[in-house]
Amino acid sequence: MSKLFFIGTILFTLVFSCQSNKNFSSDNNQKLTSDTIRIVNEELDYEVIIIDGGFTSWFNSYARPRGFYTQEYLETRNRFWVLEWNNRSRNPKLMHLYEMPINYESTINYGFEVNYMLYNYLVYFQMTNKQQLGGFPARI
Repeated sequence: MSKLFFIGTILFTLVFSCQSNKNFSSDNNQKLTSDTIRIVNEELDYEVIIIDGGFTSWFNSYARPRGFYTQEYLETRNRFWVLEWNNRSRNPKLMHLYEMPINYESTINYGFEVNYMLYNYLVYFQMTNKQQLGGFPARI
């Protein structure tokens, strides 16, 4: 009798513990669908266009969700990385990687979305091209 009770308890536990949560969303992050990414801040008339075939799939697979980082954190990283990007874009030997400078001023509040997408692109760029911009290593 005790064996039957024990087996019944185990089966009961297995059945109910293996049930999935129906309200669980595995991804609250907005997915990108195009290889051309347009980042806009309407208030500042600021627009960033990223045309990179691999960024969309990388972003959908690896980028942290919005709200994971604070805007201050993103601005700090972007400030250092953009400064180094712009220094390298002026070097003729590195023109194949750094084709254009990024017009990013640390005194302007670009908003969370612009900083978030720029940060993710710079992380993607550093990881896929094995580069390190500025004093902070790129990591996910």
